[in-house]
Amino acid sequence: MDTQHDNALAHALAAIPGPVPPSGVIHIVIPHTNRFTVVGNHLAQHAGLSLVAIGIGVHIQSLPAGSEISIKTLAARFPEGEVKIASALRELEAHGYLRRTRVRLAKGRVATRTVFCNQPGAVLRGGVVPGAPGAPVVGAAVRNPAPAPALVREHLRATGPEPARVPEPARVTEPEPARVPEPARVTEPEPTLVTEPARVPEHIRVREPEPTAVAGARPAPIRLPAPTAPKQPRRPLPHPHALTPERRQAASALLADLRRHAVELVLSEEAVEELVPGVAAWLERDATTDAIRHALTADLPKPLRHPARLLRHRLTALLPPPLPGVHDLTAPRRAPVTPFQTCDGCERAFRSHEPGHCRDCRAPYGEAA
Repeated sequence: MDTQHDNALAHALAAIPGPVPPSGVIHIVIPHTNRFTVVGNHLAQHAGLSLVAIGIGVHIQSLPAGSEISIKTLAARFPEGEVKIASALRELEAHGYLRRTRVRLAKGRVATRTVFCNQPGAVLRGGVVPGAPGAPVVGAAVRNPAPAPALVREHLRATGPEPARVPEPARVTEPEPARVPEPARVTEPEPTLVTEPARVPEHIRVREPEPTAVAGARPAPIRLPAPTAPKQPRRPLPHPHALTPERRQAASALLADLRRHAVELVLSEEAVEELVPGVAAWLERDATTDAIRHALTADLPKPLRHPARLLRHRLTALLPPPLPGVHDLTAPRRAPVTPFQTCDGCERAFRSHEPGHCRDCRAPYGEAA
């Protein structure tokens, strides 16, 4: 009698109409009355998105307009790291659910405008521009949900009417006749901006020019400026001081023989002639053929698409310095040091190769300077 048995799940399973499937998931559908978001199966069951991307897409769709959805914000909210979240956002962006553009504000600041579309397929098929007259309102999926099915309406009538949901359709459809004249189209979004100043003050301020710009045609896409970072020039191929016929022949033979040691390094005659000065520079610096061959064939990438470019890079980046001479390897000779001696007269120390007297005692004793 000490174990409690919860029979709520059993009663819920018994109340499911129709036959219960013998295997697989069994759904217990309880209609939501508040705090819910309508998510399409095209996102929840998308075959081309990962599970992380689907979860982040559903989370973004459930947030109110103006919420922060940067990579650092999502990484602080969920256990996934920034790399995985950034990859999921790129997936949503590639399939049309997410769009991130950079816009320049009035005072010269640059901000990132993030737009999430709950039905990218409908936008592409119908040519609908978000923010235009007659287009779906951004972020209105939570405030104005679609009509519930018959089972949900019966459940709502049994539990009692919802006072907050009754006037919602009338508030959305009432301004529709005012959109026809031109002056009303400019002032029509203003009441919707005033109704929720705490949620979307900054987000709507960036979107404000869009309804006025879309009057008869789709707006031109915002193009980002091309990157202006200077590209580093490629380092030149090393050349020897004197390209003798012997070094040219040895370098050409070494390059042509590389395919015996690595089947990926099959070079054309033009590529061999181009790389001969680089190998000759290695030979001029007393590098052995085995050392050059090991430097050019070790740790090749898989697959190798441009063998000549790889050999050119290795001959340039891994060029060894010249071998030092024999005199460079010997230790530097130190100058001879005169030892200390003790003066026989005053017992003071002085430097001299032979014992005797210091400079002050030499005069009385008649010693030579």
